[in-house]
Amino acid sequence: MTPRLKIGISACFMHPDPARIAFGKKTLHYLEQSMSHWLMSGGALPVMIPPVTGDTARGDVSLADYAQWLDGLVLHGGADVWPGSYGEQPLQAQWDGDRIRDAYEIALVKAFVDAGKPVFGICRGLQLINVAFGGSLYQDISSQRAGALVHRDGEAYDQHFHGLAIKPASRLAALLPEAGNAKINSIHHQGIKTLAPGFVVEAHCPADGVVEAIRSTGGHSGKDWVAAVQWHPEFHHRADGVLDDSALLHDFLNQAQRVRSAVATVAAKD
Repeated sequence: MTPRLKIGISACFMHPDPARIAFGKKTLHYLEQSMSHWLMSGGALPVMIPPVTGDTARGDVSLADYAQWLDGLVLHGGADVWPGSYGEQPLQAQWDGDRIRDAYEIALVKAFVDAGKPVFGICRGLQLINVAFGGSLYQDISSQRAGALVHRDGEAYDQHFHGLAIKPASRLAALLPEAGNAKINSIHHQGIKTLAPGFVVEAHCPADGVVEAIRSTGGHSGKDWVAAVQWHPEFHHRADGVLDDSALLHDFLNQAQRVRSAVATVAAKD
């Protein structure tokens, strides 16, 4: 039997907080259950990648070691991206984001791209990828983009939806040919302002033009496969009118398998 793919997932951070009764002085790393189960639905083994730096760090394990061992990387949702990561100051204190997680995930992306492994971003993951390659963000869509929809409703959460417009002839259009009248969840208040060089927009919100999907053109190293969506495919279930985007997962895993097979072929020749 072919060994299962091993897919790394970037960690979410919970920083020390004296107000937290349990582990108030500890840094916690975690991932959302739905994220790991989404990868399992494609037959892959999810592996949370812990940071290799911090006040308790020891040993010589590097992110490059994880990139060599694993078959691909998924960056998922969570805290805002720190505006300093794209050269801005926070416009409001609550948009300060998580600079520590930013630095960790930017280093993760670089390690996996350098190793020739595919990278897929979800929600914050899309924003982080855009910033990692030189793009910028709206710190808050509703206050910085005139006429924008409400893209995050705290009460509705993953039941807050809007339409999706996919760029014709794009890779995403080939993967989701039935997406014309479908809806996607929307759980974010930040979004892409300036697209990173070497990327193309594959989809946007038809009501206000906010970017919903991007893909690398392969211009960073000549071998990278980097794509991302602003919505959460791991929250999508078969329901009336909701986009069936399972092809996104399978396309990512297929690329991971191709890379694994190519590496094995080279190793066999050596």
